[in-house]
Amino acid sequence: MQIQSGMQAVVIGLGAAGLSTVRYLLARGVRVKVSDRRSVDQIAAETLDFLRHAGVPLETGGHTVSLLTGADMVIPGPGVPLDLPVIQSAREQGLPILGELALAAGQYRVPVIAVTGSNGKTTVTSLIGHLLKAAGKKPFVGGNIGTPLLDYFIEPSAFDVVVLELSSFQLDLAAMFRPDIGLLLNISPDHLDRHGSLDAYTNAKRNLFRFQAAGDFAILGADDPVSAATPLNSGVRGCAFGRKAGCEARIVDGCVILQGNRGGVSNEEVYNLDGTKLHSSVNQLNAAAAIIAVALHGCGSEAIEQGLAGFEPPPHRMAEVATIDGVRFINDSKATNIGALEAALGGCEAPVVLIAGGRDKGSDYTLLQEVVGKKVKHLVLVGEAAGLMRAALGSVVPTEDATTMEDAVRKSMAAAVSGDLVLLAPGCASYDMFSGYEERGRVFAESVCLLGRERKQA
Repeated sequence: MQIQSGMQAVVIGLGAAGLSTVRYLLARGVRVKVSDRRSVDQIAAETLDFLRHAGVPLETGGHTVSLLTGADMVIPGPGVPLDLPVIQSAREQGLPILGELALAAGQYRVPVIAVTGSNGKTTVTSLIGHLLKAAGKKPFVGGNIGTPLLDYFIEPSAFDVVVLELSSFQLDLAAMFRPDIGLLLNISPDHLDRHGSLDAYTNAKRNLFRFQAAGDFAILGADDPVSAATPLNSGVRGCAFGRKAGCEARIVDGCVILQGNRGGVSNEEVYNLDGTKLHSSVNQLNAAAAIIAVALHGCGSEAIEQGLAGFEPPPHRMAEVATIDGVRFINDSKATNIGALEAALGGCEAPVVLIAGGRDKGSDYTLLQEVVGKKVKHLVLVGEAAGLMRAALGSVVPTEDATTMEDAVRKSMAAAVSGDLVLLAPGCASYDMFSGYEERGRVFAESVCLLGRERKQA
């Protein structure tokens, strides 16, 4: 849809992406109305001041259908449920329902690298940005990773490439968005409470490639059967990464072997991940995906090696917190779905005491029985999904409930012996007990440190 001055838009949801959308539309002469489910006292004062000075009407405490009067389009934020009555009414009225990606489609004037997948996308997006900087590029890194993707347009001349992490929620309303290089890392059941089925979730992820054309690149995880089977449009070049033969970026003995063609000459580049923060089995795959992406964008091998050596993975992803009496405590709070939980356990060599649970996302926890049976000696459950997880996994591992994260840490320590690993990998959302996975991971780390201090003083 072509955005024109004088149009009227209704923005639903005033999170970071929603506020960025308002700024983007106002800069293009669009009249904007905003609706948010929160009460006015729950919205930041600076946000309220901005809207007031910009003359933007704000509805709080819910979304009324009357707000649609005179609207030319409706733009829900990424986390806004698409089955809200106001959105259903907009559909019935024939109003375009657009996401932030739809607004950005065709507007970027530099190459776009876009990353999606169930697990690893934040690490891969961050790593791509880091490697591009090591090569002297000026990347804008944003999307689902923190900085709203429309913020690029505040100062587009500052960047020569855009790197976006994209969620299934964003891709639901992507319209004609088309990345020059798209990455689909993997697919595992996630957000089924939103999408309704694994097929619908998968199709949302595959929207990334829907409008790609000849000359574009699609990077797919070969080890993941759903990702590997993604159909591509004619002329789009598919590239694979993983541990299978034939991958353009293949993992062998802790190294990423890149099959390349620089200057018309076929060659093989080897990137040894030993000694980097990317040596784990999960991060080897993340590194392989990122290496292909930046190589396709023209980054040289020396810059890639330098970038790999200096990369620090984002927090709350298999981060070692402390070792207490020979027991290692690992924070993987970002493991918010069962695929991430499975991947975390798959990389553990020591016996695991697992802390899991939180807000259920419609997951089938019986899918974890095999890996939990092999890797976990004791399971400590927290949050709303504790009963569901106990019913699915209680037959393969001893379980117990905990009321708080501190309680979970103490019970995990009681179940562990020297040489064991206590792993926080919830496999669930965090919003039943915490504001997000970051707070959950932080409280876990604080509880571990408190326990460590008490042990030293005893």
